[in-house]
Amino acid sequence: MAKIVSVQARSVRIPLQNPTAFSQRQVTARDYSLVKIRTDDGLEGIGHCYAGHSGGKVVTLAVRELLAPMVIGAESTSVELLWKRMYQEVLLHGRAGSVMRALSMIDCALWDRNARAANLPLYRYLGAAYEDTVPAYGSGGYYLEGKTPEMLGEEMASYVAMGLPAVKMKVGRGDLKSEEVRIAAAREAIGPGVLLMLDANNAWSDVPTALRYMERFAPYAPYWIEEPFSPDQIDNHAKLAASISIPVATGEIEAGRWRFKELLDKQAASILQADAAVCGGITEYRRIAALADCHGVTMCPHWFHDLHVHLVAAGANGQFVEFFPDNKVFNFREIIDRQLEVRNGGLALPSEPGLGYQFDEAVISQFEADNWQ
Repeated sequence: MAKIVSVQARSVRIPLQNPTAFSQRQVTARDYSLVKIRTDDGLEGIGHCYAGHSGGKVVTLAVRELLAPMVIGAESTSVELLWKRMYQEVLLHGRAGSVMRALSMIDCALWDRNARAANLPLYRYLGAAYEDTVPAYGSGGYYLEGKTPEMLGEEMASYVAMGLPAVKMKVGRGDLKSEEVRIAAAREAIGPGVLLMLDANNAWSDVPTALRYMERFAPYAPYWIEEPFSPDQIDNHAKLAASISIPVATGEIEAGRWRFKELLDKQAASILQADAAVCGGITEYRRIAALADCHGVTMCPHWFHDLHVHLVAAGANGQFVEFFPDNKVFNFREIIDRQLEVRNGGLALPSEPGLGYQFDEAVISQFEADNWQ
């Protein structure tokens, strides 16, 4: 057994090379919150989360002020007990959002530390369901100034050229005609045999509007429509899912198994995109995945492919990892010391213990960042 002797957190803000937009907002920089947990045997585990395009210090403060004092002195393997205690402690501060992201980071760091202690990659420590590689799709298709439909098609085709069997693009920012032109260009570029996912990022506020867009999109055979409405509009997700043959995917901003239970009970999604750095950590992600499996629903987690490659590879109903091939949009890649590789149509699973990567302190120091404390 090993006792936790320190919990340190810091924030880092990384500008994007080019301002990036999706349906409802534009992003010029990304804030990340990072955490390190050390035990009395000298081992360390790391966790992290995306804190939006501002406000990263809020998450970091929640780690330092609310959660770290509860964890120090505890056994590192008491993961379930620590999750329960942390969750009860932060009930008044928020069962979702920044505080739950802080909890998620600590939980992930505990799993990372424990897998490193066992000298196993995290997915094997959790119980491998895949060997060697795990299915993935190329994620991109963001709105950039001057980006034409032809350029979008070239981007999507470049992911296919890597050997990936599926790609995802953003939709919902433009009108019916312009959006159809973009989707048509993507489909023409990738051909008929590649899965094409569409991500609306909460673009629509009512079902009739969503149906108009989906009628225009249907001829291009989308594999799913992601986040058509605000995450709080679960009933609208259910109505849309019942009205179209295209699967609805959602859940990237949801936290806690109870909200996912409502999505499943109302048949509001046939693909869940829980993010372990958002929903309550690896501990809660596994509960959500098991619940989804009971409903015949697959897991395609959102963001952080370096983390989620392990969870898809260890899940009975893990379907796809969302993979960002470069740092133009997913600039978290810049501050870790190892990158995943595409191999045989999927992502090669790490062989190193734990998550398989560390924070690159030298690179972090080049950005706006506070100190570890």
